[in-house]
Parts: sequence; structure tokens; C-alpha cells
Amino acid sequence: MPRAASGKSFRGGSLEALFSLRAADAAPSLSVHEKDGAVRCLACGHRCLIRPGRRGVCKVRHNEAGKLRVPFGYVAGLQADPVEKKPFFHVLPGSIALSFGMLGCDLHCGYCQNWMSSQALREEDAGTEVRPMSAAEIASAAVWSGARLVVSTYNEPLITAEWAAAVFAEARDRGLLCGFVSNGHATPEVLEYLRPVLDLCKVDLKSFDDRQYRRLGGRLAPVLDTLERLAGMGVWVEVVTLLVPGFNDGEKELKAMAGFLAGLSPDIPWHVTAFYPQFRMTEPRPTTAADLLRACDIGRDAGLRHVYAGNLPGRVGGRENTLCGACGALLVERRGFHVMRQRVNGGMCPDCGVSVPGRWVSRQA
Repeated sequence: MPRAASGKSFRGGSLEALFSLRAADAAPSLSVHEKDGAVRCLACGHRCLIRPGRRGVCKVRHNEAGKLRVPFGYVAGLQADPVEKKPFFHVLPGSIALSFGMLGCDLHCGYCQNWMSSQALREEDAGTEVRPMSAAEIASAAVWSGARLVVSTYNEPLITAEWAAAVFAEARDRGLLCGFVSNGHATPEVLEYLRPVLDLCKVDLKSFDDRQYRRLGGRLAPVLDTLERLAGMGVWVEVVTLLVPGFNDGEKELKAMAGFLAGLSPDIPWHVTAFYPQFRMTEPRPTTAADLLRACDIGRDAGLRHVYAGNLPGRVGGRENTLCGACGALLVERRGFHVMRQRVNGGMCPDCGVSVPGRWVSRQA
């Protein structure tokens, strides 16, 4: 869970605590005016038609007198994290990422680990604190903390894209990399809007079955389209699949998922991570190390060069380490979020000299 930013208290079910902090209009490219004062929001795959006085599925983008208003100027979580926690394994290993987040999400996953912030406007039991903060203040906090990148996370960053773009503009001026931790339920319009300021994106590929995605409040097609577009845009992409027994761990589904990713690029890192019962999904058993290793083998058999097992540090053999895709040399040795050894030099394998896919040099270099 993110560390709550000290400030104004917020409880689920009411927006009064946010109205004074949320004053920005949506970017023109992220909304379309329809008849009778309605606005079509283009920030996520729902493409909500929002009528005056109403909110979108995310609960945080709303129509005020025919104008789309969006979250801006506050944080609900701000914390310096290891970049491996995001997880980004091919981005500046061992460095610090300043993570920031707001409230709200366009999905309602029953296993969400950040539900206190992402579901704060749906769940009466959710509660966190919000704090007014400027984009420049966040970027300066990143520099002060020694971070080499800033990451929009904790809630779904697509629905707060305007705020992320403002923060990223300030961060890039300070030489920092900028990234999303996202469900990938995007639109082409929001990806084009973010293209100038987005260096990295971790996408959750939650299933390869549209029926399961609809249980979570979304659709599979926009996520697959997002992955294709991000890869084509030159954004560095890493993919995470939380392996939930009985939900998305069937061999056929995992083969389809891995095959799709390998078809985009065999260099895309795929993280298969362990599920623990929580929030509203308490019936499936916890994922075992054997479950993760089986999924890793499926990914490698599909042609993916970098497949990782997560959330069970020290119990998955070498599946937390990065190996050279050409010669197999150990490049980065990890245990959980800790980097034990890092041998990548200027983005190259020190043994065979082949370029290692990822972002190994910061903007400051």
C-alpha cells in the first residue's frame, strides 16, 4: 500500500474532499463534446458518455456544465520505492523511483492490493488522505530523494493522464525518466497524448479471456491494443500477470498470453507474480512457487527471453535474475526488491557485448 500523504482526509462515497483540489479541464484531445452538453471522455477504454452533473465509470472525471473536469493538483500517495517494486527489471536496476498516485480506477478488480486508493470512491470501507501538491513539487521531491525516475501508480494513471503529463514535464526537465504502472485499458487518443512524456509503462495483462476481463470491469481488446501501440511508439514495456489459481492459470490461456507477447517482441519482460487472497477475492488459494515456475516455462517455450517469477523471493530459483538473451550470462542478480549484483555496462552484456533490451541509462547521464 502507498504511504498516505498527510493532508485532507477523504472517505469513500463522497467527493466533497476533492472538489477544491480538482480544478483542471481535460486536455482537448481527451474529450469530445456531444449534444445536450454531454462529453465523451477518451481517457480509458470505456469511452464514457458523461452528461452534465454526472461522472464517468472511474468516478473522478466529471461533467460540470458541459465541460469535462479531471483530477489535478493533489496526491493520495507519495513514496520513494525500489524500481524493482513496480516492477521494472530492465530499467536502472537498484535505483529509486518516486511513486505518486491519486484516487480512482476504471476497473474494480476483486484482488486489488491498492483498493484503499483505487476504489476509494466506490467502497465505503476505503479511506485515505489527500494532499494538495504541485507538479513541480513532486519533481523536486524526486530529485531530493535521489530518484532517477518518477512513476504514476497506486491508482489507475490513465484516468489522471493530464496530471501525470504535468508531473512528467517537470520531471523530464530535471533529467528523470517517467513511467506508468497501468492496467493498460487505454485508448489510442490517450496514448498519443502521453507519447511525448512517457518513457516506460508496466502493463497488467490480467487474463487472455474477455469474459474474465468483464468480471473486473473492463475488456481484453483495449489492453491488447495498448500493448501493440506502446511497443510501436518506442515506450519501454514490461508486462505483469498476477497468476490467480482458477482464474487465469490454465495452460491454454497462459500459452496464448505468452504467444501474444512474444509476437510483439521476444524482448518484452513478462513477470508472473503470486496471488494472495485479499480484498474481495478470498476464495482462490495462494499461488505457489510451482505455479509460477510452470508459467515461466510456458513463457520461455513461447519464445520470451526474459520471464520472471515474483512475490515469492528466494523460492523460485534463478527466476528473479536477468540473464543475457544471447549468451545466458548472469546480468542482474535479485532477491525480491533487492539487487545483489548488476553487471550491465552501458546497456551491454559484459561477456558477449550484445545490447540488453531496456533502459539502462538515465536522462541525467
